[in-house]
Amino acid sequence: MKRVLIPIDGSACALRGVALVISKRALYLSPDDLEIHLVNVQAPFSNDVSRFVSPQQIAEFHRQESEQALQGARQMLDAAGVKYRCHSEVGHIAETITALADSLACDQIVMGTHGRGAFKEFVMGSIPLKVLALSSIPVLLIK
Repeated sequence: MKRVLIPIDGSACALRGVALVISKRALYLSPDDLEIHLVNVQAPFSNDVSRFVSPQQIAEFHRQESEQALQGARQMLDAAGVKYRCHSEVGHIAETITALADSLACDQIVMGTHGRGAFKEFVMGSIPLKVLALSSIPVLLIK
């Protein structure tokens, strides 16, 4: 069985990664031998926020943001009849992606090269590079 981790931030670039895996899933042996894992990683808030907001409110915010980011990818996979598992994480993004890939014994990470929005693209463009540097498995970048 091949395991593929697809980090999802809700951007069009991330969804292109999902579309590619769907279209190429027969290349992974047989479609039934492909295990797809979607992950959305939310960056943690600074400790200063916890003075104004409860840990439960922070957790609920991260859960809602993650669900929203994963929605498009889930719809694409559901429409294609492809099985998958979703993971919502909070942490440093590149480190969390590579740690999850390791813990799930993934064979590949498929991710977009750009994040959401112009400012985030500038900041997030470094995330794929960091994943490349940290990962011990192949990383396929989608433009």
